[in-house]
Amino acid sequence: MSDTPFGFGLPPEEPDDGDEGKKKDQQSGGGQGPANPFGFAFPGAGGSGADNPFAAMFGSMNPGDLGAAFQQLGQMLSYEGGPVNWDMARQIARQTVSQGTADGTKDESVGPAERTAVEEAVRLADLWLDDATSLPSGAGSAVAWSRAEWVEATLPAWKELVDPVAERVGGAMGDILPEEMQAMAGPLIGMMRSMGGAMFGTQIGQAVGVLAGEVVGSTDVGLPLGPAGRAALLPLNVEAFGKDLGVAKDEVRLYLALREAAHQRLFAHVPWLRSHLFGAVEGYARGIKVDTAKLEDVVGRFDPQNPEELQQALQQGMFQPEDTPEQKAALARLETALALVEGWVDAVVHAAAKPRLSSADALRETLRRRRATGGPAEQTFATLIGLELRPRRLRDASRLWASLTDARGVDGRDALWAHPDMLPTASDLDDPDGFVHREQLDFSELDKMLGEAADGSTEKPDLKKKDDDTE
Repeated sequence: MSDTPFGFGLPPEEPDDGDEGKKKDQQSGGGQGPANPFGFAFPGAGGSGADNPFAAMFGSMNPGDLGAAFQQLGQMLSYEGGPVNWDMARQIARQTVSQGTADGTKDESVGPAERTAVEEAVRLADLWLDDATSLPSGAGSAVAWSRAEWVEATLPAWKELVDPVAERVGGAMGDILPEEMQAMAGPLIGMMRSMGGAMFGTQIGQAVGVLAGEVVGSTDVGLPLGPAGRAALLPLNVEAFGKDLGVAKDEVRLYLALREAAHQRLFAHVPWLRSHLFGAVEGYARGIKVDTAKLEDVVGRFDPQNPEELQQALQQGMFQPEDTPEQKAALARLETALALVEGWVDAVVHAAAKPRLSSADALRETLRRRRATGGPAEQTFATLIGLELRPRRLRDASRLWASLTDARGVDGRDALWAHPDMLPTASDLDDPDGFVHREQLDFSELDKMLGEAADGSTEKPDLKKKDDDTE
């Protein structure tokens, strides 16, 4: 901890010879501070360091850019909302999208021909899925999004996912100071929380912006990120996905439409599934411990002229999952839920596509590997919220759903989505044959009992076991 109050560094002293001294110091290579002391990519900012941080930030800007920079700085210091500055996250995400992807592809508006192609692909996909699942169509509409439109449509879902973890960081920022100092340091704590929300917003915005250049639809991460009942594809990313596969563009689009439409059916007709998945994420987040030692070290050395240290700490991660039975169980529930969703979609889409698309096997394997490895944006989210949104056991779950189809038929397989307690568990993924051939309770008599109870009947039901072969 420094000798100055709260660990804040004093500003550098002015040279005795004023501006001439600054010029000499710059020529000798001294005074190389960060080009942007606030860690933000202000438009038009120069890349050279200087003793005067404002010269580095604003020296090469025109008046319009200067106003935008001050506006962004004001947003960072004046934010008083929740744990994440989502206005800044949206702004950074849109800026990241506008810069284009690493291969130089820039975002562009979706034209009428592409919108029509997506609508027709989703419509045909729904027809094919009718033979592969008993769940009816869940897509009330089909839309083609640009990357920027994907950002706007999915930010509400990201807010629901990220806020529980970010809240823990915001609370930890106020807790690391001794209680007797917290009253004296009220403005400081408020400023740091504002900056923490801005830094979190910046990192989330960058990750969402990069992810917008990778995803092909609204359900790529296994969660319903877009509006309910709206199947979405991103034509620009669909084209990039199929570029080097040697598969016709129409087949790639149709296969991805099958996956999007299958996800929509599942989330539309299993009403408890969305809350179950998001609740599993929140339950896992509650067991994450913030590394207060690292945070305290960062805050102790915090310098108003060098606040990107806090941003770098967020990038490096400050989360440690509690090594407790409860936390391990929460992680297992979440990983199993993601695997079951993705495994069901994989099995259903393969059943629908295999007889009709010659490229079905190749596209299936490509997507499996893509989901197993993830991309740089998914790694960023793993660092920020301490969680990888990847189904580690996708292949096991897909084999289990396929075995259930063979043993019980499409209706018997899909009936397991009626209640979360009926779904396979992590141990069932280890022994799929045991689950497939396990005797199941006949719930029809229980339903009859509940109906008769509502009518005032006192007749006792005859609950019995029913073998799989009789289902």
